[in-house]
Amino acid sequence: MPSILISNARIVDGTQDRPTDPMQIAIENGKIKEVSASVSFTADEKLDFASLTVMPGLVDCHVHTIATTANLGENASLPSSLIAAKSARLMNQMLMRGFTTVRDLGGADRGLQQAVEEGYFQAPRLVICGKALSQTGGHTDYRGPYNNRGVDWYATQLGSMGRICDGLAEVQRAAREELKGGAQFIKVMADGGISSPSDPIGYLVFSIDELKGMVEIAKGFGTYVSAHLYADEAIIRALDCGIECIEHGNLISDDTIARVAREGAFVVPTNITYDLLARRGAEFGLPAGSVAKIADVREAGLEKLEKMHRAGVTMGYGSDLLGGMQSEQSGEFPLRGRYIPTDAVIRSATVDAAKVLRMEGKIGALVAGAFADLIAVEGNPLENLDLLTDQGAHMPLIMKEGQVIKQRGSF
Repeated sequence: MPSILISNARIVDGTQDRPTDPMQIAIENGKIKEVSASVSFTADEKLDFASLTVMPGLVDCHVHTIATTANLGENASLPSSLIAAKSARLMNQMLMRGFTTVRDLGGADRGLQQAVEEGYFQAPRLVICGKALSQTGGHTDYRGPYNNRGVDWYATQLGSMGRICDGLAEVQRAAREELKGGAQFIKVMADGGISSPSDPIGYLVFSIDELKGMVEIAKGFGTYVSAHLYADEAIIRALDCGIECIEHGNLISDDTIARVAREGAFVVPTNITYDLLARRGAEFGLPAGSVAKIADVREAGLEKLEKMHRAGVTMGYGSDLLGGMQSEQSGEFPLRGRYIPTDAVIRSATVDAAKVLRMEGKIGALVAGAFADLIAVEGNPLENLDLLTDQGAHMPLIMKEGQVIKQRGSF
């Protein structure tokens, strides 16, 4: 792998409200060796970014790489070989939007992750939880009232977002199996959801003992539990049980926002998915009953963004899009930008995202020792977040681990 020296890099990473002065970035063996105003480094290749803004590779903390259609029940029934092929394309498209790391919140397995690592296709670095844990009749149980197919089937399908487990012993065994299989954290469906047929939002799924049991297993393995949550009561239960990351959080109360900030828990809002589902969900295959649930959470989620920002809650960038809607992954940038400052929006996809993934110093920042993941942008995203949209059209260069994935023009 050639060593690279980048000069005249004005860096934007969300930690301040303006680009840095021109910097030099030395890259060796896929990692950043040094970042300074002046670097003494002999490189195989030199790039001059005088007319561009340089950013760390973007991080999406909530994706579903196996969700090839918004009808997740149908998706779970598709052959795993077909899901893998479609997932490869979806992930490559994520990379070409500038996302060099994504965290899958249910479905992707170690085999898919290994295929990325071994270079069978170009894709973002993939962080996985394996199958999300759900209970009978909970989120990711797509059987509906007239289908009594055995629940073990879900755990064997790549296209299934989750697996069903009931009772403390079964929950703990399922958590252990996911961690044994390569999961880097545990995901639990701790509230009802939009895309499944029998679990209204605010449905207090799993007992307190079950939630505490999976947290105990995760912590024993040196990791954490992240939870699908909307209703404030469900969020409070989850925090009481030791869950450290809240996915969505649309109906969180002001008091709970203050608690989250005080205790240092993380929240990953995913507002773009509700915006799109409200407008085009049926077009993308979302069942009518699921479309009807969206209004309850859409406006509330946008209102809470500003409140969480003011309270100092660490928020990761999340899209949570399904099927054909995944092309709108970058739309979360301008959507959040209507409610919170642009530097905070960018930070949610860089340094704060790295905190959510427990990968500080490795991703989301251009610092010595980090993976050499970066994008070059035409213009200043702090002034115009739309520069991070349009399928990477404003990104003439995308690099992952020191490898140039996309280059348009000469620098």
